[in-house]
Amino acid sequence: MPSVLETYIENRFRVQPNHANNNDTLHGGNLMKWLDEIGAMSAMRFAGETCVTARVNELDFERPIRIGDIALVEAYVYDAGRSSVHVALRAWREEPRTGETEKTTESSFTFVAIDEDGKPQPVPELTVDSEEGRRLRERALDDGS
Repeated sequence: MPSVLETYIENRFRVQPNHANNNDTLHGGNLMKWLDEIGAMSAMRFAGETCVTARVNELDFERPIRIGDIALVEAYVYDAGRSSVHVALRAWREEPRTGETEKTTESSFTFVAIDEDGKPQPVPELTVDSEEGRRLRERALDDGS
């Protein structure tokens, strides 16, 4: 049974002009794509199967990420159903020269594990076996993510 921390994935993306909108900030659609990709990786690590996006839960864009900044994306599994995997997602704006960060976005996505024919597959139970894993899971549950 995979643990919360075993599903934790963090990735960084440098925001380039081709990622930007008319305000010279990261286009929300690009960030959603990155959230979806990292979230799917976390879900697949947990399920051991291909996982597809079933639902984007509340998605809050709290502040922009500018061209030249780093988009830091965090994902981890915090709950699971029979074939569904619930992934908490957060993004930060990171200043590349100092490493200073500020949270910009929060959400959770639901993925479904499938086989080669697209049929839902069962997923394992989620294990919470560390204090950090408990903290992350509780944060996601408390946030409603």
